[in-house]
Amino acid sequence: MSPHDDELIFSVSEFVALCNQTLEYAYPNVKIRGELANFRVSKNRWVYFDLKDEESTVRFFGTIYQLPGPLEDGMLLAVVGAPRLHPQYGFSVTVQHIRPVGEGSIKKAAMLLQAKLEAEGLFDPARKRSLPYPPRSIGLVTSAESAAYRDFIKVLGARWGGMDITLVNVQVQGEMAPVQVTQAIERLNQLATPPDVLVVTRGGGSAEDLQAFSTEQVARAVATSRIPTIVAIGHEVDISLAELAADRRASTPSNAAELLVPDRKAVRAQLKSNVLHLGRAAEQVVALARKQAALGVQNLGVGVAQAVRQAKQSLVLRQQLLQAFDPQAALQRGYALVRTQGRVVRRRHDLQVGDKIRLQFVDGIAGATVTDNTMSTDD
Repeated sequence: MSPHDDELIFSVSEFVALCNQTLEYAYPNVKIRGELANFRVSKNRWVYFDLKDEESTVRFFGTIYQLPGPLEDGMLLAVVGAPRLHPQYGFSVTVQHIRPVGEGSIKKAAMLLQAKLEAEGLFDPARKRSLPYPPRSIGLVTSAESAAYRDFIKVLGARWGGMDITLVNVQVQGEMAPVQVTQAIERLNQLATPPDVLVVTRGGGSAEDLQAFSTEQVARAVATSRIPTIVAIGHEVDISLAELAADRRASTPSNAAELLVPDRKAVRAQLKSNVLHLGRAAEQVVALARKQAALGVQNLGVGVAQAVRQAKQSLVLRQQLLQAFDPQAALQRGYALVRTQGRVVRRRHDLQVGDKIRLQFVDGIAGATVTDNTMSTDD
């Protein structure tokens, strides 16, 4: 028997399978931090890169869907992935999550992503909408345990109150924060009755703490929200990409509440001032109306008196005309009315010799017979 007959010998495939089985059991996933090198994208889908330090290099493989945004060689990254031994391509880590680390790398990643999204028009002021003021309902995306949540609710209640608030509790930093914030925005947008405004907020922190709000997925979720958005990240210097994509930016959670609702004390004071102003205005209107009414009555009296005088003058004139055309007045002056067969005779030619006529005088009527009809006024 050969001394080597009892040695355990693997085929290549068996060895690869054993290694992967061991890795999967001992290290289902690992987080590796290092400098990005040899970054490339294949077929607009597959991503290949290395992480390196002073002594070693590790290969990584993933898809563009794991990218937090544009990356460049030299950036410091923290990558979560599953170590695997590929049957043909050797050892690499399959990417699950990528996050820039270190202030310089975080700012560099944010600058690259900002330039990309700006070129797409995501931050264009023309696409920003006005917020309802005050809103009747608010969708709030933040950590329920955070000071940001407490500050926002406190200021909102003190200033106005009575709002319907739908809170979606999320992590606001760490690896899961971008996914949870994005899903929360999508969830609020999909409600049967969505809120009037959507608030995304957290308190201050380091660039690494705030990194979730400068990721591409969060910025796009804010930009594409059907609900008007306000983003309030409590920091002083840098502006996150989510703030640039929002319809309105607030400097702090408290400031977001101040921008959304008025101060009811100030509103009450203004209403009181308006009531006093309206009261004075009403008094002035009533006084002016009374003055105009008195003047109208006076003018009406003058108009009525003038109308009466004109009516009297017209009546006298009509009486004079009636008297002038009254047949009795003519009879008084010595004229007589001539009738034949009940008709008034106006012309000589209307009579024939022998016609019976009646003559009306001022004091009575006399009958006569026409004996001559040949005479005219010229005779």
